[in-house]
Amino acid sequence: MGESSDPHTSATRQSLEDVLREVVEALAAIDRTPCSPGERQAAEWLAARLEAVAGVKVALEDEPSWGTFPPTATGLGLLGIAAAALILSGRRRHGALLAAAGLAGIIDEAQNGPRILRRVVRRRLSTVNVVARSGDHDAVDTLVVLAHHDAPQTGLIFDQTLQQRVHALAPELFERTKTPPPQWWIGLAGPLCTIAAGAAPARRRGLARGLAWAGMAIGALGAALVADVWRSQTVAGANDNLSGVAALVALAELLAELPPVGLRVLLVSCGAEETLQDGVRAFLASHRHELTPGRTSFVNLDTVGSPHLAMLEGEGPIWMEEYAGEWLRDLLATCAQRHEIPLERGFRARASTDSIIPSRAGHAIATLVSITDWRSPANYHLPSDIPANLDYATVADATRLVHELARALAELASAD
Repeated sequence: MGESSDPHTSATRQSLEDVLREVVEALAAIDRTPCSPGERQAAEWLAARLEAVAGVKVALEDEPSWGTFPPTATGLGLLGIAAAALILSGRRRHGALLAAAGLAGIIDEAQNGPRILRRVVRRRLSTVNVVARSGDHDAVDTLVVLAHHDAPQTGLIFDQTLQQRVHALAPELFERTKTPPPQWWIGLAGPLCTIAAGAAPARRRGLARGLAWAGMAIGALGAALVADVWRSQTVAGANDNLSGVAALVALAELLAELPPVGLRVLLVSCGAEETLQDGVRAFLASHRHELTPGRTSFVNLDTVGSPHLAMLEGEGPIWMEEYAGEWLRDLLATCAQRHEIPLERGFRARASTDSIIPSRAGHAIATLVSITDWRSPANYHLPSDIPANLDYATVADATRLVHELARALAELASAD
């Protein structure tokens, strides 16, 4: 590759895209439902592919998971309907308490809480993480690059037809949009109405009944939407998130050709991300001893196969949480500018990602995603998320950018 300031020659970029296509096309054919035999098959293929890269050491790590989120979320929606029914039958106190319990359960699931309900009512399953070690194996400074190899289920709630039509009619409405509407708020609205019905004064019987009926209707809508996801197929997930997995493999090859001195790199593909972060929770718990605070940085590659590369600053399905380590995101943006890689900043997600777990642990995190002109990831959770619809140029840009970040972090480490 050579020691030039920009090692990514046109020949290297073509080779990079060949690797990306190889990985995506091999894994897209596997049903990678979280905690399924297919998820394990994908992890084993990925581990073998990474082991073929010079200097990379790979481990498969079995970890606990409690399965996909729709069964729990559907149950909580039905609980909310039952709470509203209690209000309407005159048992207002019981209905309000049941609605409050359902509300707490939804927040616990969506906002990545301790997952009390999930652990109590769901059967423990197994997922598998792929952990590959590259770079300077003896270094203290560490860069962890995350992706996830499981794939999501589709459902009506993910349809993008309305967004695309609005964008076609009024594209200026999307130009400054950097935070989407919070879908999980639908789940909150039902129990909140029911709680308000239970708290209404006795003399406002009509108001209480109206709120209870509203809680029941909204709860039924939310339960139906998440039940539709539960019954729907697992998609190929080329963008979400084979784009990130392929970037891990391509990055491993770049690091093998030009290893960063003084920087250890962990390439981690988590399972069970679509369960709402079971895999990355387990990775942090298992590797806490070697991830030195202040000396460990994270980059998360999640859905980087849409036309425009973007960086998240925070996430929050219910309330927004800013990520730790703004300095790392500033450094990544500087690398993008230096190497003329288009990158938009200032975005925040209303879906949960693996990034929030290391961020809460105090590790600096930069999250690379990608968007369409209507400000959504391309083919997100849709049957159309297939290799043929992936923007490989964006995936290649994300790979190059993380490689440049690794070089920059190595330089910072050597200067200490």
